[in-house]
Amino acid sequence: YVEGALPGMMYKYRIRGADGRTVDHSDPYGFFAELRPKTASIIYDHNVYEFADADWVARRDRGFDRPISIYEMHLGSWRTKVHELGDLDEDGNVIEEEEDNYLTYAELAEPMAEYLVEMGFTHVEFMPLMEHPLDNSWGYQPTGFFSPTSRYGNPDELKYLVDTLHKHGLGVIMDFVPVHFATNDFGLARYDGTAFFEYPHPDVGYSEWGSLNFMHSKGEVASFLSSSAAYWIDCFHIDGLRFDAVSRLIYWQGDEQRGYIDHAINFLKGLNAGLHRFFPGVILIAEDSTDYPLVTTGTDRGGLDFDYKWDMGWMHDTLDFFKTAPWQRLSFYNKISFSMMYFYNENYMMPLSHDEVVHGKATIGQKMWGPYEEKFPQLRSLYLYMFGHPGKKLNFMGNELAQLREWDEKREQDWNMLAYPIHDSFQQYFADLNHFYQAWPQLYEGDFNPEAYRWVIVDDALGVVFAFLRGMGREKILFIFNFSGQNHDFYSFDLHGAKIVKELINSDWEEYSGTTPNYGEDIETWTKLAQDRYAIKLTPYCSRAFLVRFGE
Repeated sequence: YVEGALPGMMYKYRIRGADGRTVDHSDPYGFFAELRPKTASIIYDHNVYEFADADWVARRDRGFDRPISIYEMHLGSWRTKVHELGDLDEDGNVIEEEEDNYLTYAELAEPMAEYLVEMGFTHVEFMPLMEHPLDNSWGYQPTGFFSPTSRYGNPDELKYLVDTLHKHGLGVIMDFVPVHFATNDFGLARYDGTAFFEYPHPDVGYSEWGSLNFMHSKGEVASFLSSSAAYWIDCFHIDGLRFDAVSRLIYWQGDEQRGYIDHAINFLKGLNAGLHRFFPGVILIAEDSTDYPLVTTGTDRGGLDFDYKWDMGWMHDTLDFFKTAPWQRLSFYNKISFSMMYFYNENYMMPLSHDEVVHGKATIGQKMWGPYEEKFPQLRSLYLYMFGHPGKKLNFMGNELAQLREWDEKREQDWNMLAYPIHDSFQQYFADLNHFYQAWPQLYEGDFNPEAYRWVIVDDALGVVFAFLRGMGREKILFIFNFSGQNHDFYSFDLHGAKIVKELINSDWEEYSGTTPNYGEDIETWTKLAQDRYAIKLTPYCSRAFLVRFGE
């Protein structure tokens, strides 16, 4: 406590450490900080802003039987003041620095909410908003675990952004980084002249990213991180946390061969159980690429108590399949069916995230096999498959535009691509998929109930065709996919007691830059061959969804 200290004043802690060095540190618990490269903490009063979302907070839940379609976003490169550095701002000045180009939390609030509602998303997920010194760390090497980054304004502006999203019926998820932190002297590194927050031995003290690993066996560290997680939920009304790099909390340096980190696993269990107890409607998501069991099982049954886990296996298998030439896909046919072999082991979320569109990896659209024009029908087919597959959905910004430039944190999304009809129609298709997903309970109720899913075709490697049913009642949704580059003019199959009622969506409709007219519900696009047996036309790479009814 300092007499006369007021909100807005800046401060640091000058610490003479056990190593004899004197270092000026920012406050580990500071609520606000100077814009980088400056490093002072700023006194901030959290009692000024008044939220208007009490009803939202009271009724939010973890969404197991609700539609969840998440728009993952890097706040600084979704939209900016101008498209390129070097352009002129509204006053005629040249934009020279990235921070001059950022929109604030408040400026982004209404345009973001309106866009997400129009596109049919249910949640937005922000890449880390904790204060961090280096822009191209994307927030994953933080220094301020209680301080929203000042790149986009002050904490009250972030509260306004969350409040606005809630007003529009949108949930807000934030990336949480409980594994490591930046090495900068002003931050947590060797805070008292010793390895206070981190491990003392460099073999496990440093991560593969050059950051410092938290030592979770220390009560001070466990308390610090648990308080940070609760702080974002409590003070900013965040609806969910996505835990980054959970594999590094389970295994030493993320390597299964090195064995379990028992104290970090126990930390996770205690943190998640505590968050569920104090904030029962909040979603906890694990980004975990390992096959460690019971990640989404409660601690009372020996699990880690996450609500959802990213299905990294589905993501890799699916993208590898679509990278493959169509005439070779028969050899990789089981890459599509394999995800359902393990799906009910966890509560899975299907991610096509930022990690898949950066650093020479190519965007999702670029990953599709073949020339430019041939990528789009495959991309549309991929996304109907994704929305038909059980599990919650996550897409990184730009995916909905069929963006062809890899993501760069220094540039906004290529909105100018929408001037091209094939990209404009793809964006409309993506929005229609989201609204289709929300409109039909068969696609989200019973997501994790094996009785709500049934294969119809899973043995046609030669035709590269799959089909499955979703839903538990008399009315189900039939999905049928032709992932080959060939026409199947008269593809016949048995629906085992079901009647096709109507077509709901077709990835090859002309309105989506496809080749098939959309005649609406009045004209049948299938042929009934005999009782329960139908034939339909499958154009190259097309995916189709039908409402089917069992019984009279």
